[in-house]
Amino acid sequence: MKFIMVIVSITPEIALEKSRNYAGGLGVLISDKFYAAGDMGLNYLVFSLLYRSGYVRVKCTERGLEFDAEDHDEEFYTKLVGEKELVITLRKEQVYVRPWIYTYKTARAVLFEATCPEWARRLTDHVYLESSEEEKFLKYALLAKATAKYLAERIGLSMITLVDLEESYTSLILYLLDIRDKARVVIHTPGPWGHPVFSGEILASEFPVRYTGLVNMTEKTLELLKEAITVSSKQLSIISSIFPQFKEKFRHITNGIYLDRWMHPQLLSAWRKGEFKKDIILTAKREAKKALLNLVKTYKPDIPVDEETMIITWARRLTRYKRPYFPAKFIEENPSEFNYIVVLAGKPHPRDTDGIEYSKLFKSLSDRVNRVVYISDYSTDIAKVLVQGSDLWLFTPFSGWEACGTSYMKALVNGTPVLSSRDGGVLEVVEDNITGWLFGRDLREFIDIYNDPRAKLIDEEEYTDFKSKLIRIIDMYFNRHDEYLNVAINAWIKTPSKVDIKSAMKKYYFER
Repeated sequence: MKFIMVIVSITPEIALEKSRNYAGGLGVLISDKFYAAGDMGLNYLVFSLLYRSGYVRVKCTERGLEFDAEDHDEEFYTKLVGEKELVITLRKEQVYVRPWIYTYKTARAVLFEATCPEWARRLTDHVYLESSEEEKFLKYALLAKATAKYLAERIGLSMITLVDLEESYTSLILYLLDIRDKARVVIHTPGPWGHPVFSGEILASEFPVRYTGLVNMTEKTLELLKEAITVSSKQLSIISSIFPQFKEKFRHITNGIYLDRWMHPQLLSAWRKGEFKKDIILTAKREAKKALLNLVKTYKPDIPVDEETMIITWARRLTRYKRPYFPAKFIEENPSEFNYIVVLAGKPHPRDTDGIEYSKLFKSLSDRVNRVVYISDYSTDIAKVLVQGSDLWLFTPFSGWEACGTSYMKALVNGTPVLSSRDGGVLEVVEDNITGWLFGRDLREFIDIYNDPRAKLIDEEEYTDFKSKLIRIIDMYFNRHDEYLNVAINAWIKTPSKVDIKSAMKKYYFER
């Protein structure tokens, strides 16, 4: 498949192997697309920032929760090639920016690092961590100006076929380059954090615009562009209801995963050959489970586990809409009657008070309950071990809030069945009682979970359903294991073709 022109993606974060340039699902998704693009021979160029201190490392100490900077793996730095600095203007000062190039086959990631002056260097310290709204704005202004200059001077605008703006944070480039006919915005969340609001005054201080009052960047971007993409079929209806004046501009392309990155090698090889034998999945799962048990013991050496132990996992970013309180409540209410453990993993944003409380709750459960372990330094490397080695994956977002999600995809392709709420791309991927189990309602209204009293009632109703089905699945695992195993085998066989990111890439770039 030959594609000689340049495809551009501009993103706030990207989770390249061994890097710390990401905080969550968006970064992981963009990196999966990046590696798939390289395999597909696409001339693919991704622009982001090089965050020297990453996101945050969460430590649970006797003093409580502590947040430290992350460090990139040294192996990651060896794969970066520095280029000649660019000079841009921010705050009416010259700012020097170093492009660092990471290459995978035909795909290149250009990561910008501000080198001088000192105040500008701090803009590229951390992903999604800023001391003020001005600092947040300047961070994305830096990304826009550096990208615009790189494209104009080192690529050539005539060579660009398409520009995908990942979230409206990256849309500031529209005020610098005449690329509106080539650009699309991809909306990855209905949550307010994905739709930044800046003052017209601060926008005018760096870009040739005349806006007054507060400017919702997603609304303004949708006004400027002809097309916007949502990342699941359900999210198309949710986003269309949030921005109804632009609903004719929306279409959806459901997210996927890079199978080579996430599937156990034995399962991937057998799946590609069409060798769907029971002993293959049993052997691969035994190996993956052993690796997971070894990981668990590094966090809790005395946890009572063996190869017969059922491992139930909940691993997400710790924030309210993902409902980490569902597994926590289940643990509190259900003393173990079976040989199972629960692995809880995830980080909160340091300024998300709810997320911090969930992290403390997970730590408390890990301290108090012998069969619970909390992994606070969740990463892509740890995620691979969890999705491959677990026996059941819990996916519990409040219906309407999850744009797509991909962790359940990664679990399913590894023969790890999922118990999930009806949200995001789940409805297109999970087959109830065949590859996993669904609970709760398929809500198509975006309900304010912070202020709408209906949210609590919905939670209560859906938790009852969640609890009932989880108890039934645990019973099935131990007392009707062949039934459980059929679901696991179905998940492995039926899911990869649905979630291969290369299929999504073809829709992005060849089926317009």
